[in-house]
Amino acid sequence: MNIYDVSRQAGVSIATVSRVINNNTNVSEKTRAKVLSVIEENGYTPNAFARGLGLNTMKTIGILCPDCSDAYIAQAVYHIEQGLRKNGYDCLLCCTGFEKKVKEKSMELLISKRVDSIVMVGSFYTEDDDAENEYIRLASKDIPIMLVNGKLAAPNIYCTLCDDSAGVYDVTSLFIESGHTRILYIYDTLSFSSSNKLDGYRKAIKDAGITEENTLFIKQSSGEKIDDVVRALSEYKDFEKKFDGIIASDDIIAIGALKYAKKCGISVPDQLFVSGYNNSEFGRCSEPEVTTVDNKLEAICHQCVTTLMGVFAGNSMPKMTVFSADVVPRATTDFKERT
Repeated sequence: MNIYDVSRQAGVSIATVSRVINNNTNVSEKTRAKVLSVIEENGYTPNAFARGLGLNTMKTIGILCPDCSDAYIAQAVYHIEQGLRKNGYDCLLCCTGFEKKVKEKSMELLISKRVDSIVMVGSFYTEDDDAENEYIRLASKDIPIMLVNGKLAAPNIYCTLCDDSAGVYDVTSLFIESGHTRILYIYDTLSFSSSNKLDGYRKAIKDAGITEENTLFIKQSSGEKIDDVVRALSEYKDFEKKFDGIIASDDIIAIGALKYAKKCGISVPDQLFVSGYNNSEFGRCSEPEVTTVDNKLEAICHQCVTTLMGVFAGNSMPKMTVFSADVVPRATTDFKERT
């Protein structure tokens, strides 16, 4: 049995059935009793669509992410889903990949499912070419759009992110203050977040009066990030003479750097400082444990859900919330204490 069967047997509209299901007071007691009787007699269990008809809400949120196998993205989706569930909302997840056409199609799919909002997880959803972001702005005319670790200005778009530039600036400055000035910065994406991290590195180098920038973009030809890092670093001759520090855009890349250092007999942190980013479980599982930057992922996701619930309640909510990152020193560095 479905809502249409209940409607037909009770002799009322499907909207009236949904109002009864949702305890809407705009139904007479006589009609309510009739509908409840049909529901009880047939053992009908209402689904989300039936509940949504009477409330103009499906109590369902769409989540878009580029790749749920990525540790950072998976953790973010987990925190968001848990927060939404606590507030009585179900979720529909679409893993879009990175092609714009698929992103747009996934957005259209979720909207067709009558979701109440869409949360876009990851900085790959905001493009440098602003015209490429128009499909997001168009969607925001119908429902609130939440960006996690992204930034886009529009009336019904709400952004929650970390100041990645400042986070990398701080850890780079700690390297320099500890006497490690020949620093290689390694990254593997060109996303909004990745660009901000690279800017932070370059600003710290410039502010310290260091003229030479050393950056390495890792192309993942093998599909195994750690192996690709080792391969790329192996192309440097006399690596230990060129660099005394590596700052990576995420913890996995930092672990690749550690693997290379062990292979070459380079002592960490005595000869080489290494730092990652994201404060993930990977950094704590490695030996030695990796210094990292905590980008407050759980707090960002919690704030995203809080902002969305405020929007639903009709409250005035901040269009952008930015969290500060913290450096987490571990065994791959030996920072001098700041005075």
